[in-house]
Parts: sequence; structure tokens; C-alpha cells
Amino acid sequence: MPPRVEDLLRELSPQVLGALTRRYGDFDAAEDAVQEALLAAALRWPRDGVPDEPRGWLLQTATNRLIDRWRSEQARRERERLAQQREAPAGEVSDQDDTLILLFMCSHPALTPASAIPLTLRAVGGLKTAEIASAFLVSEATMAQRISRAKQRIAASGAPFAMPTPDEQPERVRTVLRVLYLIFNEGYAQSSGDELQRVELSDEAIRLARLAHRMVPDDGEVAGLLALMLLIDGRRSSRTGGAGQLIPLSEQDRTLWDRTQIAEGLALLDAAIARGGAGEYRIQAAIAAVHDRAVSADDTDWPQILALYGLLEQLTGNPVVTLNRAVAAGMAEGPEAGLALLATVDERLAGHYRLDAVRAHLLELAGDVDGAVAHYRAAAERTTNLAEREYLALRAARLRSQSGAAAGG
Repeated sequence: MPPRVEDLLRELSPQVLGALTRRYGDFDAAEDAVQEALLAAALRWPRDGVPDEPRGWLLQTATNRLIDRWRSEQARRERERLAQQREAPAGEVSDQDDTLILLFMCSHPALTPASAIPLTLRAVGGLKTAEIASAFLVSEATMAQRISRAKQRIAASGAPFAMPTPDEQPERVRTVLRVLYLIFNEGYAQSSGDELQRVELSDEAIRLARLAHRMVPDDGEVAGLLALMLLIDGRRSSRTGGAGQLIPLSEQDRTLWDRTQIAEGLALLDAAIARGGAGEYRIQAAIAAVHDRAVSADDTDWPQILALYGLLEQLTGNPVVTLNRAVAAGMAEGPEAGLALLATVDERLAGHYRLDAVRAHLLELAGDVDGAVAHYRAAAERTTNLAEREYLALRAARLRSQSGAAAGG
């Protein structure tokens, strides 16, 4: 499928699903109908061309699929009567974008975060079930069942397709932020595939974060997450080379960074911090800001980053945060300090490629070439992203080559 068509379908998918759910009130059936419409478009549009009103085409096709399903079920006559009542005139398409309402519906209190996040990644973020399963380290079949059960719970709750009430909003916002964070991360460094980044996912996460920020402008964590996304995404153009190869932060050409976007992120962060409090997204944004404010990699304030990761670790208890703190410790206090921290998460992150990648980096700093090469290779074997795999394998090869040349000299 041409990238243009794929990008358009991903953009329109949550809009059509939101419109269909609003019209008929059956999220589960609407989601299935939209998936069928997307499949039909993926088959027809590359051959026949994109229609003049692609959103209207998808909505009408999904509506037809939904009505066909109702007509084929039991109590045929009754369902046909209801279908005729509900059926909208051809070409009648609302311009309202219900994506944000859909986002909150997927974070309904009837769902646990473990169910709400995958459902939203599929319904709003457009990720495939296999991609979501990879992010959660479970099988595709397990994730498909989890998403199906989540849709059933929403249907059973009888929840209206509407924004949450003021009392419901704080908890729902927390789940929404987690979902947007995961969507952005998948776009920033996708879990599998040939390309390092999926720009359309990062852009969609930023768009939805802007919507959430406009809705709750005084929420420091919403502002913090949007700031974090902007500060990281501002480096996008320097993260890959001409052949799509990964370029680490320490080697990036900082003149390519989007300084307008970074300035917006810094302003958001400063305003969020001024409100008081320290949430996980504000702390992560503060870490990104330290990197973005540094004129060069050598000017990075690693002690400050180390302190911020320490605060974040206390707040979240997340082993991945400890992994990142180990990197900061290695840069601020020496590789031995980083390796000591890394040992504390060996069991919790066993088998994760990033554990090997960080250990390789710290061993390289410590001068242990053999150990670094072994762990770079192990990390390359475990990652499912081709760009990361090539970078890690090349790192190991160059280190081995440099070591051999030094020994020969």
C-alpha cells in the first residue's frame, strides 16, 4: 500500500470510529465495521485512486458494514427496523472530530489501565495488535483477547459517548496521558520494523496532547507531557542519516534541531514547573530540556540529569528509569558507578535488549572491549527494530576493529 494512502487511513481511522460510535452508540460493533472499511479502502484506493471525500467514503462504507451485520443477526426483522431508523442519508458527514472523546472513552473507569492502553493504541493510535503485543511483551493472541474484552466491558457499562464529568476527569486524564506517552514512544522508536521512527504516530500523539492541554490548561502533567514530546521530537531530523541509520544523541548535528519546537516545549515546561509539584512527565521533560539546552554533547549537565533520574526513580519505581539513571551515573561519576546501578535491575529486565545495550556502552567507557562487543552483539540479536539492530551490530564491529588496529600497531 502506498505510504500516502496508509498515512491517510491512519489519520482518518479514529475520526471515523468516533463519528460512528457517536451516531450508533455501539463502540464494539463500530470498531469492527471501521476495520472492515479500512481494509476495503486499502484494497481499492491504491487501484482506483483516493476518493474526493475519503472520510465520507470510509464512514459510509463502515455504516454499510455495520447495518449489514445487524441485518444478519438474530431477530432479523427487529434489527432491520432499527437499522432503517438509524441509517443516515448517503453523504451526510459531520465535520466534528470526535477523536478526543474517543480517547477518553477508551480510558473508561470500567477498564484497568492494562486494558485501556492497548485498546486506545489500536482504536485511536492505529497500531496493529502485533505491535501492541510487542510493546507489552505478550503474544499477539493474548493481546487480541485483551482488546476484545476491553470493548465488551465498555459496551456492558452503557457509558454514553461523551466527555467525562468533572469528577471523573482527573483519573481519566492520567490514563489518557499514559496512552499518549506510549503512542509517542512507538513513533519515536518503533518496536519492530525497518524504520527507526514512525513520524505519523509521533505527530498524532502531539496533536492529541495539544487537544488535552487545551481542555485542561492548568494541569501540570498534561503540559509536562506535551513539553516532553516537543523537546524530544524537536531532534527528529538529526536522529537518522541519509540511509535511515540511527545517529545517537551524542553524535547528532544540533544545528538541525527544530529550535522553534524546542522553544515551545521549554516555555510549556517552565510554566508547568512554576505551578508547583513534580510529576513523572514534568521530570522527564526537565531531563529532555537539559539535553536540548546543551550547546554540544560535551556541555551536557550529567550531574543534573542524574539527580532528575533519581527523583523519577523514587516516584515511579520503574526499572527502565533505573536503566537510564545508570547511563547518567556512568557519564557523571564514571562507568563503574553505572555498572553497579545496572546490576540492580538485571533480574527485572532480563532478556531486554536495552539492558545489554546500556551495559555494552558502560563497558566500552570502562575500556572492557571484549565485554562491550559481546553485549552490543547480544543487544543487536534481541532488538526487533532493524535500524537499532544495524546500529548495535556496527558499534560492535567498529569497536572490535579499533581494538584490533590498536593491538596491531
